[in-house]
Amino acid sequence: MRDAVIVDAVRTPIGKGKPGGALSGVHPVDLHAHAIRSLIERTGIDPALVDDVISGAVGQIGEQSGNTARWAALAAGLPESVPAVTVDRQCGSSQQAIHFAAQGVIAGAYDVVIASGIESMSRIPIGSQAAGKDFLGPGVAGRYPEGLVPQGISAELIAQRWNLSREQLDAFAAESHRRAASAWSDGRFAAEVSPLKLDAVEVTGDETIRPNTTPEVLAGLKPAFKSDFWQQRFPDLDWRVTAGNSSPINDGSAAVLITSSDTAAKLGLRPRARLHSFAVVGDDPLYMLTGIIPATRKVLDRAGLSLADIDAFEVNEAFASVVLAWQAETGADLTRVNVNGGATAIGHPLGASGARLMTTLLGVLEQTGGRYGLQTMCEAGGLANATVIERL
Repeated sequence: MRDAVIVDAVRTPIGKGKPGGALSGVHPVDLHAHAIRSLIERTGIDPALVDDVISGAVGQIGEQSGNTARWAALAAGLPESVPAVTVDRQCGSSQQAIHFAAQGVIAGAYDVVIASGIESMSRIPIGSQAAGKDFLGPGVAGRYPEGLVPQGISAELIAQRWNLSREQLDAFAAESHRRAASAWSDGRFAAEVSPLKLDAVEVTGDETIRPNTTPEVLAGLKPAFKSDFWQQRFPDLDWRVTAGNSSPINDGSAAVLITSSDTAAKLGLRPRARLHSFAVVGDDPLYMLTGIIPATRKVLDRAGLSLADIDAFEVNEAFASVVLAWQAETGADLTRVNVNGGATAIGHPLGASGARLMTTLLGVLEQTGGRYGLQTMCEAGGLANATVIERL
């Protein structure tokens, strides 16, 4: 049976996703192309050998529309003969791209694939693809007559259900910033980030990391999602979720080169990890972000591994309450979770986050000597992907 291996992975620095952010002046296609081009340069592979480019993007409108993966591949200098496709599994879009790429390699449909992701939230604001229209329709409204909720409200419901205090959420967020700042100062991100030169300025680091953030500082922030409307529907909520214990809005891109062990050997490439097991689940769309709990169980089942076998976890920090609820249910050791910081600090450029987490997970396993890594990502609509990799 064929396998699927990761030869290399690279990401851009992550910028603030608003006008004036470090990467806000870069067209999303060019930002995406930078990650793809950097991957080709790092591996030295002949780009004509790439069978497909599979890319995640959430805001598929405006400058990120029209199958943006195709234009990024061309902007990166890949031959016109290399096809590309853009997928949307919301925040897990580029993690799903990795799954599709690996599954294609294992099936024998591909020999060499690039899986990547992009999100320029400064230029394509979150939710803009809905264009003010109802994207659910009457059938969904009939199934959920009380109505579904935005992700921030889901994060509040999760904090309440798992009895996670404001203090716990803020402490988790502050630790994410501390870890990310430490990873940069210790040089642990140097190998995974490809800087961008913009005019006379070189963007080298992640813009939303706040090294001096403390729980006491975060305690001063007001609830981000409290309103009369939601308070009337959920009178028991005491509003614990803030901008400080949530992921920020960001710009960024990442790319991963996937092939088989046999193809890698023929091309003289040294794989960094094997893509071991995959899972995707659906869960309650009201709570929306809890799918990572059953996804983790499912992927461990498929891998034939236990939680104790996993040396490093990357669990997307869309909200601190999501990761802490997952930890409460799984019993995972938080010292092994998001070792170099998470999205609360580094940032969450939606369509790029799955590939960004994979890039970081590879680095953590190599830095710690770990064997198995598990990555999972909550996604809008009550979905979640999970992936197990094995360092080689």
